[in-house]
Amino acid sequence: MSSAAIVEQAPGVLALSGVLDHHSGPALREQGGRLIRDTQASSCVIDCSAVEKSSSVGLSLLLCYMRDARAAGKALSVRELPQDMNGIAKVCELQHVLPVPV
Repeated sequence: MSSAAIVEQAPGVLALSGVLDHHSGPALREQGGRLIRDTQASSCVIDCSAVEKSSSVGLSLLLCYMRDARAAGKALSVRELPQDMNGIAKVCELQHVLPVPV
């Protein structure tokens, strides 16, 4: 089983990695929210390039991170959304809600 993590690589750049599922989701939710609140940067980027696999939990995390950023008065964007997460976003009609560049 792969471990999952979210870490601040640079000010405001949060790297999400590993397998995003119901096992890893709660800890990632708490850690990501804390990182977004505590970063000194005025905006945040969630880098998903190291996500190995994701269930719908991954999209739920991104939506929660959007809410955390809004509450902290920070802009948030997502980059390198994996294919499986992008597919789930399309099925759920979330591709226009997520802050992912086209």
